[in-house]
Amino acid sequence: MDQDQKRILVIEDDREVRSMLEDYLVYFGYKVVTAGDGLQGLKEIKGRDYDLVITDITMPYVSGIGIISVLKQNHPNIPVIAITGYGYHAEELAYEKKADHILSKPFEIQELKETIENLLL
Repeated sequence: MDQDQKRILVIEDDREVRSMLEDYLVYFGYKVVTAGDGLQGLKEIKGRDYDLVITDITMPYVSGIGIISVLKQNHPNIPVIAITGYGYHAEELAYEKKADHILSKPFEIQELKETIENLLL
């Protein structure tokens, strides 16, 4: 593996969205690990170092808001992108917990790519 290859954790309970995100991120040159729910995501965060985390906000077991809270408390320098299809209230909560960026579903892959590049500068 390339030493400069950035590691991204994708936490998303929708299998299709998770798979699509993984495919695009690998295509863009990132090393990607996925988690199917918030609980699995928390285990991944504890087990490895990541350069960036992408999390859905609404998930079973542990929500994306919970993920952001734990991540920012334990790893404040890791940028977090929260994705949601649930509008303003979910976005507001994510920003409150210090998410670095919010993307509302559906979003353009180009917007995701540019957001990641900007956060990893």
